[in-house]
Amino acid sequence: MTTYYFDGNATQWTELGDGIRRKIIGHTPQLMSVLVEFDKGAIGTPHAHDIHDQIAYVVSGAFEVVVDGVARVLKTGDAFIAPHHRTHGVVALEDKSTLLDQFSPCREDYLLPVI
Repeated sequence: MTTYYFDGNATQWTELGDGIRRKIIGHTPQLMSVLVEFDKGAIGTPHAHDIHDQIAYVVSGAFEVVVDGVARVLKTGDAFIAPHHRTHGVVALEDKSTLLDQFSPCREDYLLPVI
């Protein structure tokens, strides 16, 4: 059966370590939405995706963000775009800073158990 709705209270956070956790909101083969919550000072290590484009919307808090070598501080309501092959990373400036990450296509690796 296809699920068309997300129940936030029924979905647990997945601890990723180093003060970062994620919660998958939903996905199709072409799109994935993921909440990512950071403790203050937690680092989303700079990286690039081979095939995934990413848009990250700041739901709460603030981040220092670097995309393709350009740094900026983003606050609630701001967003950044990281096309595939563009290096990007973040540092949380406040406790419980949260991003809503959108990926296209779906991050199949996120659907695997975290070890």
